[in-house]
Amino acid sequence: MRPGMNEPNSNSTAVELVGTGVHGLDEVLEGGLPADRLYLIEGTAGTGKTTLGLQFLLEGHARGEACLYVTLSESREELDAVAASHGWSLGGVHVLELLISEDALKRESTYTIFEPSEVELSDTVARVLAEVDRVKPVRVVLDSLSEFRLLAQSLLRYRRQTLALKQFFMGRNCTVLLLNDRHPGEADVQLHSIAHGVIVLDQLTAEFGGAKRRLNVVKLRGRTYQSGFHDFVIATGGLAVFPRLVAARHSHRISDGPLLSGVAGIDALMGGGIDRGTGTMLVGPAGSGKSTLALQYAVAAAARGERAAAYLFDERPHTLLKRLDGLNIPLRKYVESGHVTIRQIDPAEFSPGELASIIQAAVEPPSGDGARVVVIDSLNGYVQSMPEERFLNVQLHELLTYLAQLGVVTFLIVAQPGLVGTNLQAPFDASYLVDAVVLLRHFESNGRIHQAISTIKRRTGPHERMLREFGFNESGIVVGEPLIEYQGVLNGSAIDGATFPAVALRGQPP
Repeated sequence: MRPGMNEPNSNSTAVELVGTGVHGLDEVLEGGLPADRLYLIEGTAGTGKTTLGLQFLLEGHARGEACLYVTLSESREELDAVAASHGWSLGGVHVLELLISEDALKRESTYTIFEPSEVELSDTVARVLAEVDRVKPVRVVLDSLSEFRLLAQSLLRYRRQTLALKQFFMGRNCTVLLLNDRHPGEADVQLHSIAHGVIVLDQLTAEFGGAKRRLNVVKLRGRTYQSGFHDFVIATGGLAVFPRLVAARHSHRISDGPLLSGVAGIDALMGGGIDRGTGTMLVGPAGSGKSTLALQYAVAAAARGERAAAYLFDERPHTLLKRLDGLNIPLRKYVESGHVTIRQIDPAEFSPGELASIIQAAVEPPSGDGARVVVIDSLNGYVQSMPEERFLNVQLHELLTYLAQLGVVTFLIVAQPGLVGTNLQAPFDASYLVDAVVLLRHFESNGRIHQAISTIKRRTGPHERMLREFGFNESGIVVGEPLIEYQGVLNGSAIDGATFPAVALRGQPP
């Protein structure tokens, strides 16, 4: 059985669940945290443990529950500053400060029979228990266990004290989050065995761009949950978790008829249109017309009353709209009407999980009127958003499968390095993940630069196997006659075909 997946019916038993107040986290936990249990939140500095703890308590306060924050590392003033940065107020949350004062440090020399650490630990624990009995909280956050460990000094005393705290809280119907600092590459296995559940927050520092954060539910007793890493961000308003997209968890939607481009020559190349629930890759060098072609499909869908969404990694929306205005492709009209959504994506700031979450919200909005066409321009930019490129194909496969199950037509733009020549290679090969591949090329004829288009692959049916000239004028996209007089257009070195002998294919006349 895979990690994170318990018995199939383990969630069927009636268990009271506690909402965390963190966007997306309850989805990962499949409903929330079982109530009246103790949980460990681990992470290195800066991963958002304190922010998560405050969100957890504010969610409880919003539900009318008594909440207690016990701090051994930050002052009330510091906590208020964190809350204010997110637009929150801690007025309804009880805060117990247990900071080591300067006077306490001076008194260490007065302890003669007992170790100073033993006296400090006993006093600290007693104050926590007394405050819990006074406030009678439903939710408690203790920040942080690292300070308890320093006070305990020995591992045995630390474990025994933590076990005693667990038993104390369970007898008082409290749901408790224990925040714990984690050193990179280390895990406190002692605490993992004590806690009912363990959530680890991680932070990846890229060589360029913002840090990428991810969350992993390591353990949750008696409950199923979504295992693996889930991207999250810390923004104004707190943590937002983007559950890892698993296509198998989502239902299928009945597809409509084929998607037409509105350009007869393009539809003929594609065998009569693009089937719903398929992915199409448009491959070619810069300036060959990939983005324009993909957005022509988006405009055609919008003209029929459907919605489309485009995610731009390279070109700015303003430039794109201005360019298509010049081609008489009315994208701006449908952007203004809301039928087409264009969003700029910064690969240095966005994680793959966040992008997948954005696309999911576009195709399955609460209103139910989701996008039927999705354009990702370009896949090169999508790769740059990956902290580790070896996982690109897996994540892309899940995204394409998910969109296909919803009957969405997806266009992936792949820009090949270089402009002309025989060495035009894709930066990576993801063609096997899509259902159709359209290749665009530059070629020279009579001293002028032309473009050519051809359909290389279409899984769902026949397609035209001719190469045709492809271009633009003031009326939009123009598809010309087959380029029967040329050879070598695909590799960028077109030569007059009259110099080559005709070749018969499987009994067809040359």
